[in-house]
Amino acid sequence: MKKLIVGLMALSIGAAALTGCGKKESSDPKKIDKLSVYFVPSREPQEIVTATEPLKNILKAQLTEMGYDIGEVVISVGTTFEAVGEALSAGTADIGFIPGGTYVLYDDDAEVILTATRDGLSKDSDHAKDWNDGNPTVASDKQAVSYRALMIAGPSEKGQELADKVNAGEELTWDDLNSANWSVMGSSSPAGYIYPSLWLQDKYSKGITDLSSAVQSDSYGSAFARLASGQVDVLVTYADARRDNEEKWESEFGRTESIWAETNVIGVTAPIYNDTVCVSKTSKNMSDQLKADLQTAFINIGNTEEGKEIISIYSHNGYQKAQSSDYDKEREAQKLIQELSDKK
Repeated sequence: MKKLIVGLMALSIGAAALTGCGKKESSDPKKIDKLSVYFVPSREPQEIVTATEPLKNILKAQLTEMGYDIGEVVISVGTTFEAVGEALSAGTADIGFIPGGTYVLYDDDAEVILTATRDGLSKDSDHAKDWNDGNPTVASDKQAVSYRALMIAGPSEKGQELADKVNAGEELTWDDLNSANWSVMGSSSPAGYIYPSLWLQDKYSKGITDLSSAVQSDSYGSAFARLASGQVDVLVTYADARRDNEEKWESEFGRTESIWAETNVIGVTAPIYNDTVCVSKTSKNMSDQLKADLQTAFINIGNTEEGKEIISIYSHNGYQKAQSSDYDKEREAQKLIQELSDKK
């Protein structure tokens, strides 16, 4: 009996001690000496550093309100997209602003917490014909977490032949597509290669490498120049690329009619999820609570005018909570590209 009483007293004292410790920890500021934020170099690195400089104080202020004691926020721009993925994997980056494709490559050690939002478009149909009413595609007031890649036919005889068939409600055959000259981007480009490859695979069990004539352009601008001159009949690009090249179509590319009158969509890919905000699974600073608080902090930042100005460097308008399964289509696309690469 005496041993039992002593044992119960020990348990009681231990529980009280644990309870006391728990109260003390929850009331203390969460101290982080350095919080490292990495950006991918999708723009000139110095331009990104300059544009995101105010984020240091804004993020620090947001987290301070949540009870954190942040020593400093350090912003870095990786030398490559992969370098940021590696930094997240190593835990030298706590937070990374990276495209969905990069996230999928490093998701063993990186966890997506947010998807960027951007201006949606007035057209977002799965059906190519719906994009071809001759009216410009314009920005909508609805925020979108994804965008499309389009197969666009130009003013060449073959381009018009394909467009006429689509606009008549007919299905294009593989022979139709294979008889055209195509412009594509590098194999790591989601809109300029990966998702169009997935579209071809889904519809025709073929890929870009199966096309008889597909040239790689060094930029979307040069791709549209080729389309305007008739050097290519079809190009693959992101959904609002015609908006970006609307003026150049006539002023630089030598056309006399608008880009909306002379080009037609002949294929539309599945939605491509926007850029991510990821956190490192291996960072010593990261915890479930910090992940949740970072979600709140960045959503709040994206809802302010000052915050929108900072994140506009990546064409982001704000952020929504994300989950890993949002990027399953990206995983499917990456798997396809790897399989096609292995066949070479």
